[in-house]
Amino acid sequence: MSPETLLEPTLVDPTPNLNPNQPFDRDSFNSYVMNTYGRFPIAIAKGLGCLLWDTSGKQYLDFVAGIATCTLGHAHPALIEVVSQQIQKLHHVSNLYYIPEQGELAKWIVDHSCADKVFFCNSGAEANEAAIKLVRKYAHTVLDFLEQPVILTAHASFHGRTLATITATGQPKYQKDFEPLMPGFAYIPYNDIEAVENAIADLDEGNRRVAAIMLEPLQGEGGVRPGDIEYFQRLRQICDENNILLVFDEVQVGVGRTGKLWGYENLGVEPDIFTSAKGLAGGIPIGAMMCRKFCDVFEPGSHASTFGGNPFACASALTVLQTIERDHLLENVQQRGEQLRSRLRVIASQYPHLFVDVRGWGLINGLEINSESELVSSTIVNAALAEGLLIAPAGPKVLRFVPPLIVSETEVDEAMDKLEAAIYQLSVISYQLSVISYQLSVISYQLSVISYQLSVISYQLSDVSFKLTVSRT
Repeated sequence: MSPETLLEPTLVDPTPNLNPNQPFDRDSFNSYVMNTYGRFPIAIAKGLGCLLWDTSGKQYLDFVAGIATCTLGHAHPALIEVVSQQIQKLHHVSNLYYIPEQGELAKWIVDHSCADKVFFCNSGAEANEAAIKLVRKYAHTVLDFLEQPVILTAHASFHGRTLATITATGQPKYQKDFEPLMPGFAYIPYNDIEAVENAIADLDEGNRRVAAIMLEPLQGEGGVRPGDIEYFQRLRQICDENNILLVFDEVQVGVGRTGKLWGYENLGVEPDIFTSAKGLAGGIPIGAMMCRKFCDVFEPGSHASTFGGNPFACASALTVLQTIERDHLLENVQQRGEQLRSRLRVIASQYPHLFVDVRGWGLINGLEINSESELVSSTIVNAALAEGLLIAPAGPKVLRFVPPLIVSETEVDEAMDKLEAAIYQLSVISYQLSVISYQLSVISYQLSVISYQLSVISYQLSDVSFKLTVSRT
């Protein structure tokens, strides 16, 4: 089925009901909202499929998707229907009672993954917090750790912004000014099996012991870096040999984003624990932590979430997952991913001084820039925005492309055309600036020549003046 047929415009008014004469008041917004985001200078008002409109009525192709969150795009009929029905039926009830929608979603996930049990929460950071707590409880109650349990995570990883998850995150910039950090974490290079073996040996010599290794199958915020298959397969063996839990953070790469339902399927290994969030409910807040039965050590009161697993979010998530399966969206992700990377490689070959690599799985892809400066990536992102394409950086030197899973062949081509136009405009501006710079250097040289000539004239005049003075005396 073509992704274009998934949308039924009769259910949604595709024309934004906006008033360009009433521009969005950014100053008012900034007066009341905390300054925790570096926002781009537009305000989004409406969406349909892979399209967004800002408050002025300008249209954009959305290749950010709420940072890999809007799995089915915007205003998808299936999601509209379930949200409308569920909000009229029951949107929230306490986990003190059984919630049928939660049980249905958990069963679907278990039936379609390596997991046996599921814990629901509201975000990726919360899901990773739950995984961290489960690891520690397992270490103390099952493995009888006398030592401090340590979780190994990777350099350049990203696991969230709570205190535990910024500590797990292997990027100091997210930890700065939030010290003291939580103990019980150590960092290793990504895709380096020797570093794993050395870390386990080094930690076992002290009063600490590795309880788990927590990694992303593909590093998202760390620059869209796919995991190496041989590395992860050997990692699975090491964990089995040492009674170490293997934890996968699939917050960004799960739910079909890579062309497989779960990211770990690309690596040929199964984790003991894995987490999901972002795209799970297509933009409705939800998080989930999945585990194998042997490490399900939570008991009543050991962990909980007021809103986690509410019927509204769970019904939405189940619809997203069923739609991915029913409409064969994994096939679309694989095909459009190949198309996207092919176009990105062409662009990279046209500007070899600017781009050095194209990488990714499915519809999470990165275009690496030949510069460590965030100014270069932000300039390209803003130029693309001006052309009507939304993309986002992944670290200081990678452009990230994560469109909705329903994106069509035509939309991928259109997006790449817009990107090419943006880069071409920047190259023209760069050339014009270089010409101006050259002209200024010529003018500077000419001025220096004139200055020299004036100094010679000044010297000659002073010499004449001196001689006249002497002749008078």
